[in-house]
Amino acid sequence: MTDRLSARAFLTLVTDDSTFTELPYPARLAKPDGPLAWQGYDASRARAAERTGESESVVCGTATVTGTPAVLIAFEFGFLGGSLGERTGDRLEAAYTYAREHRLPVVPLVATGGSRMQEGMLALTQLQRVAHQSALTRETGLPQIAVLRDPTTGGGWATLGAGADVILALPDAQVGFAGSRVRPPDADPTAYTAQAQLAAGAVDAVVQPEELRETLGRWLGLLTSPAQEVPLPASLGTATGLPATGWAAIHRARSPERPRAQAYLDAYFTDRVRISGDRCGGTDPGMLCGFGARDGRTVAYAAQTGTATRPAGYRTAARLIRLAGRLGVPVLTLVDTPGAANDAEAERQGAGAAIADVFAAVAAARTPVTTLVIGEGGSGGALALAAPGNTWATPDSYFSVIAPESAAAILKRPPTQVEATADQLRLRPQDLLELGVIRGIV
Repeated sequence: MTDRLSARAFLTLVTDDSTFTELPYPARLAKPDGPLAWQGYDASRARAAERTGESESVVCGTATVTGTPAVLIAFEFGFLGGSLGERTGDRLEAAYTYAREHRLPVVPLVATGGSRMQEGMLALTQLQRVAHQSALTRETGLPQIAVLRDPTTGGGWATLGAGADVILALPDAQVGFAGSRVRPPDADPTAYTAQAQLAAGAVDAVVQPEELRETLGRWLGLLTSPAQEVPLPASLGTATGLPATGWAAIHRARSPERPRAQAYLDAYFTDRVRISGDRCGGTDPGMLCGFGARDGRTVAYAAQTGTATRPAGYRTAARLIRLAGRLGVPVLTLVDTPGAANDAEAERQGAGAAIADVFAAVAAARTPVTTLVIGEGGSGGALALAAPGNTWATPDSYFSVIAPESAAAILKRPPTQVEATADQLRLRPQDLLELGVIRGIV
């Protein structure tokens, strides 16, 4: 299997030819059979070294990936199951430190069973050490892109893997906090796969081995080339002029012929990659989030697709906006939703908290956020994604405090009064401009 390649073979798979240079490693005074004097530990390490040609479970160095330089951390699973011990921690800390000093992104290529039992709690505390290094790197605005190989379990998954900004995984890789030998006997093994983690919102993409270098290179290139501002997209709608009435605006925005977010993203970006999932167990196909190339520089995007937005969609958008802020990338949001999902399941999934999270992310954004309303702007579920003072609208859109049908129902008006209610709500693009809700009409 490709994902069971040695550390160095896997590095050859993902890096440009002859560009990998191994970093020097810190020296640590060896104790007989390790810090716990675990009988036979030295012999186990010696056998592992002879079998793999490595002196520890990670190989760290610099290389370019389709032209973008990075620090890469490749796990050698053949060395005691890719487990983390004190000397592993030394190497990881040195690699992260080098990355910060030289302003390089970090790419962990993870294949590990977890912490090394023969070093006891001293091995387990390396996870805190790794988490600290990852946090320092995050604070300096450097991206971390993890590649999950087979297996990625235990503390390695819970730090280097799940703690990365973007997570790619190889097909059928075993991914989960619990390794195969310590799970409940009745545990469903399909829940511990890369595909299951993708479905649960914990992984951004499952990538075929032969596509990994190109995919990783695209991610690295985009996350290290931020734009300074967001050029406003042009309207793709075919409607001429502005809607004469509120109900005409509703009719235009709800038209099945009106272009949706996918068409806008295709027209706006020359290349783009997508993040997926809220890292809390959910995904929402009605919210498209990611990074794209526009005029050779990177803009992040969060786009509603015309459906009622689920809590997972809001949490994914908030994750995207905060990540873009850390990396210095401006954000484009496309608003198009009849409103937030309001079914019982959405409430159980924390709809209110998820919407609040997006409001907070936009309000505290470190980089410019530009919004274009391209269709329906349904109440707070749409407003959460809109940039205060920098929201624009297309001629085939509307923005309203509530849908006219719902407003009429609340006011106990008959259905025949829905159209008149739409006019009263002043939801047309030209109304919004006059009221100062939007900056302009595209």
